[in-house]
Amino acid sequence: MDKILNYLGLARRSRHLVAGTDSVIKSLQSNKLHLIILANEASDATKDKIIKKAFHYSVPVLEGYSIIDISNATGIKNPVVLAIDDNGLSKAILELKSRS
Repeated sequence: MDKILNYLGLARRSRHLVAGTDSVIKSLQSNKLHLIILANEASDATKDKIIKKAFHYSVPVLEGYSIIDISNATGIKNPVVLAIDDNGLSKAILELKSRS
């Protein structure tokens, strides 16, 4: 499994993962998030909504993983939008992504 997906599983186990579009937007507005993950299968409307909100709050968005990959890593059923509220985990994931 991909190291980034391993970090998502770690975020879930350590309770630093926010799942669901509404929960992510609510946490964004509270300035609690450091990274958002969008599944490839997210609808265009969802992608647009999340990307615009993330840009407004200066939170990076990571794309490129399927719902199946994210679900296998986190144990969440049909995860389309996830976010991490831990700065250290977010930095580690972004660092790995920048290397690949």
